[in-house]
Amino acid sequence: MPRQSPLDLPHDDPFGPHNLPYGVFTTPDAPDVRRIGVRYGNHVLDAGAAAAAADSPHAALLGHPTLNPLMAAGRPVWQAVRAELRAWLTEEARRPAVEPLLHPLTAVALHLPFEVADYVDFYASEHHAANVGRMFRPEGEPLTPNWKHLPIGYHGRAGTVVVSGTPIGRPRGQLGSPSGHTLPPFGPSRRLDFEAEVAFVIGAPSPVNTPVPLSGFHDHVFGVCLLNDWSARDIQSWEYRPLGPFLGKSFATSVAAWVTPLDALAAARTGPPARDVPLLPYLDDSAAEPGAFDLRIEVALNGHPIAHPPFATMYWTAAQQLAHMTVNGASLRTGDLFASGTVSGPEPHQRGCLLELTWSGRDPLRLPDGERTFLEDGDEVTLTAWAPGPDNNRVALGEVTGRIAPSAR
Repeated sequence: MPRQSPLDLPHDDPFGPHNLPYGVFTTPDAPDVRRIGVRYGNHVLDAGAAAAAADSPHAALLGHPTLNPLMAAGRPVWQAVRAELRAWLTEEARRPAVEPLLHPLTAVALHLPFEVADYVDFYASEHHAANVGRMFRPEGEPLTPNWKHLPIGYHGRAGTVVVSGTPIGRPRGQLGSPSGHTLPPFGPSRRLDFEAEVAFVIGAPSPVNTPVPLSGFHDHVFGVCLLNDWSARDIQSWEYRPLGPFLGKSFATSVAAWVTPLDALAAARTGPPARDVPLLPYLDDSAAEPGAFDLRIEVALNGHPIAHPPFATMYWTAAQQLAHMTVNGASLRTGDLFASGTVSGPEPHQRGCLLELTWSGRDPLRLPDGERTFLEDGDEVTLTAWAPGPDNNRVALGEVTGRIAPSAR
């Protein structure tokens, strides 16, 4: 029986020519040489080598050890490179040159695909925000007065963004309010949580004092990836007033090893939920193209699915988040990363964190390997997602996984 070529994918492979996400990989024979790769089925195309073999005008961009130069080149270049990649992988005449440049996924190591410049995390799910409000302000309104007027967010720590598969050490910190005049308790977090999120990666920068309008979203956003913004709820609850999240969030944020080009999700565009509060002009997308994305996320804990958050239910879109992030004149840098905040839907099984799934520990999850209120050492969380693609295909996003390691001290 003849060997099947890795170029011969089933029509409905979610990592087929309609997807083509970017990553950075190394091989065992050259572990110090990072290369830009493009996922195709269960293989990785050495994009730099393919570009050089084809004498592509973009060979230099694809020959870098990170995606940043390609990301900075702008949308016309992104579209041209994507067209070249599709041709290299699908045209019969190119098979002899391209097939040797495909590496099995199991034979490569994947790395953080771009250098993160700034990191911003939003709070864009009405269902998540309302659930948190009901938990912690049971006698008041679930949403704060500003929530439906602007996308709430905070700046995180770019240096602790790590690639999928990196172990997550249990953070230590102050764990709550002291009684009387005693010191606050200190030690490893006992309420460690995940947050299922979707992140957007900035390619083309913008100058200072130049807000990016809703219509500029496509010109600046290079791609999309899954993100897990790990959270130490006990550290966070003690520290967050009056300035918001700090050490309860900054210890680790996991991102996928693959960045899906924005154009690959064209068929997944959809309208956002109905809004019941008028918006200021810079956020008003009523006349804009559909700004939401129909992404179906699954969260698994130790291999057991526990939640299916729907990204299409997010109140604030990524284009609105970008417009708000720059409306004060803040610039964009290549490699900026902004995330949606926890994705949660209206149903209990659609909640995107343990805080909601267990209602702050009141209702433990019952799993085949025992009950959980928050994460235990050795637990592994995996996020996967797919979106509708062209011709009834699916576009898969690269997974994000992380295993909890014991506190270092």
